[in-house]
Amino acid sequence: MKPSYLEIGAPDAANAQSFFADLFEWSFTPMENGGWFESGDIKTGLHGNDDRPAIVVYFTVPDIEATVAKVRSLGGTADDPTAEEPGFGRFSTCTDPQGIRFGLRQE
Repeated sequence: MKPSYLEIGAPDAANAQSFFADLFEWSFTPMENGGWFESGDIKTGLHGNDDRPAIVVYFTVPDIEATVAKVRSLGGTADDPTAEEPGFGRFSTCTDPQGIRFGLRQE
């Protein structure tokens, strides 16, 4: 698996958008409650209203259903995979047994 997507969760998406766009000179494509940055080879999503602000790394997996099951069998937690999002794929947000957040993505 390799990192393929980053997600910035912020309390205030507009402030985070301005900061990261100015800092890294990234262009931004808005969507409802956020959007994404064009940040080179990896898209970087942004959403607001996050009470646990962080940058979460998503890893590409060939079978998201099987990988979610494996996360759970190893003692981690995983959200049920999302429906297909055109241009993005399917996602699941997870934590390891210690609470470290990461994500899975099937293109």
